[in-house]
Parts: sequence; structure tokens; C-alpha cells
Amino acid sequence: MKEYKKSKLNSVKRGANRATYDIEKINTILDAGFIGYVSYNFQGKAIAIPMAYGRKGNKIILHGSNANRMLTSLLEAKEMSMTVMHLDALVLARSGFHHSVNYRSATLFGTCKKIEDKEEKNDALFCFMEHMMKGRWNGIREMNNEEFERTLVVEMTIETASAKIRDVGVADEPEDYNLDVWAGLIPIKQIATYPIPDKGKPESMEIPQHVLDYYEQNK
Repeated sequence: MKEYKKSKLNSVKRGANRATYDIEKINTILDAGFIGYVSYNFQGKAIAIPMAYGRKGNKIILHGSNANRMLTSLLEAKEMSMTVMHLDALVLARSGFHHSVNYRSATLFGTCKKIEDKEEKNDALFCFMEHMMKGRWNGIREMNNEEFERTLVVEMTIETASAKIRDVGVADEPEDYNLDVWAGLIPIKQIATYPIPDKGKPESMEIPQHVLDYYEQNK
């Protein structure tokens, strides 16, 4: 089992019993999502923004316009942090104090750089698209030169990371279990519903197999 080395930066302090540094488990959390919360500093102000991402090995791919202030700020700092979180259930206890949620979260720390080589940039954009939906890249129009040049691609190398997972039930005070208060879990799940074609030609076209595959796997 390969793990990220614990340090002051990535060590989980509160709820350390729920922490994991296992690389495979962290990658599973990353691969189950598509949106990460990226933190950065802009003109002395701390800002966090949700961003779509792709993952390949220990690399995270972000992209945006060349003028994107978040990406340019990250490149200036040469390092970044990102968190991905999945809400799995509301935990309804017998007291307000013990209400909680079940979740899977991973926080990444690493260095970042701009991808400038044309072939590497194309591979990074392929990674991003395939992370969103496997098979989508080959089903769409190829980017033209203007679009390609206007797109800024940033690659984060994960240097260290940690995850926290809560996947248990209610934990009330022993004396509260006989109270006439309902307690339990409300599971939360993000699902895909049946694809809706855009107006025009897609309305008369067959839905691509890769789109149907995604729907079947996530409905």
C-alpha cells in the first residue's frame, strides 16, 4: 500500500481516525468527481473557486482562458491546493450537537506549471475531456488553432495529499437512545437522468453510445 508521507501540511488533526493517506483511495475519490475547489491568492485576498479538472496519474489538469486570474495567480505562485468532496448522507441524530454528514473528501497540495508544448497540451485537454466523459473526445469537433491558442492549460503535480472519510451511522450520547426522537441517515446521491438533445440536428440524431454508456453507469 503506497501512501503520501505525513507532514504538517497534509496531516489531518481533527477526526484523525477518519483520515487516510493511501494514494489509491485518494485517487478513487478524485476519479469519482469532476469538480474541485481550488484555493489561490489574488492581490492579497484569499479566494476559492470550483473548477472542473482531469486526472492522469499524479497530475491534475485545469484549463481556462489566457486571462483567467485564478490560473495566472497559480502560475505566479508555482504551487496550489485543491479539495474534492462528495456528500454521501445527512446524519440526523437525536441532538443538534451530533448531527453530521457522511462524506469522502481529498485535499491535494502540489506544484503547478503552464503546459506550452503543443503535443503535451493536446494530451492534457484529452485527459480533461475523458475525465468528464469517457469517449467524448472522439465524438466532437477538433479545436481550431484560435481556440487552442486562447486556452490556458495548467498542470498540477500532486506532491502530497490526505483524505477524510465518514461512512458510519449516528453517534448519540448513550442516555439519548431512549428518547422519542427519530434518528438515522438520509443517503445523498448524484445521478444522471436521460440525455436531452439540443435543438436542431441532435433532435433527429441517435444518442451517441458513449453518452448512453455514461447515463447507464450513473443513473
